[in-house]
Amino acid sequence: MWTRAMIKDRAKSVLRFNYWKAFVVSLVLMFAGASRNGGGSNNSSNSNYSNYNGPINNEVVMVYGKVVLFIVSIWIILILLRVLIGYMLEVGGRKFFIKAAEGESDMGYLGYCFHKGRYSKVMLTMLLRSIYTFLWTLLLIIPGIIKSYAYRMVPYILADNPSIGCSRAIELSNEMTEGQKFDIFILDLSFIGWYLLGSLALIVGVLFVLPYDDATNAELYLELRRNAIEEGLTSYEELNIENIVE
Repeated sequence: MWTRAMIKDRAKSVLRFNYWKAFVVSLVLMFAGASRNGGGSNNSSNSNYSNYNGPINNEVVMVYGKVVLFIVSIWIILILLRVLIGYMLEVGGRKFFIKAAEGESDMGYLGYCFHKGRYSKVMLTMLLRSIYTFLWTLLLIIPGIIKSYAYRMVPYILADNPSIGCSRAIELSNEMTEGQKFDIFILDLSFIGWYLLGSLALIVGVLFVLPYDDATNAELYLELRRNAIEEGLTSYEELNIENIVE
């Protein structure tokens, strides 16, 4: 059974030897998922309409129409970038941290999913994961959060075996996190202090916490992966990894 102290100590040991490579990869991961942040343009638009007391003419309608079209266009572009490039970089970045934990720190893993035979499989699986999470969130916020933890290991599973299949990757992530979600939630909470401390340095300090967070999550996956193999939920062959005797 893993503990927060155990996997965070392992993460620190990994970063002791390749912190700056991990820092660059973490920045890439951050930007790869940047489009997940929502905006508040609708509220500001409503406010402007309510404060406008003059006559509404065609020019005003055209201006607002262009603003809305511009915002929607940017939103669509960000989604496309997330799907077409961000997913690949995310899985590649997770691959880097998995390998770094195993003693190999090659930043070339960022491009791992762009190779022929991996791209479409990774994109479809990650897209399906996002759709599932979104649909659960539409039900209620809490089920959406729970499912986001259930699907959390999907990028790591794909980093091990991009050809595992959409349904199987999601199913295996569910099984790996069964009974672990609350502990993972507490693990996330343990980083709040670090992020608050980092935010005191004009927000820039937050960036230096990211590698620690990412390395810790990679160590978490390795623990959950080991448990899943021992419990017969998966195998070394399915995950396309070597049976390393520790």
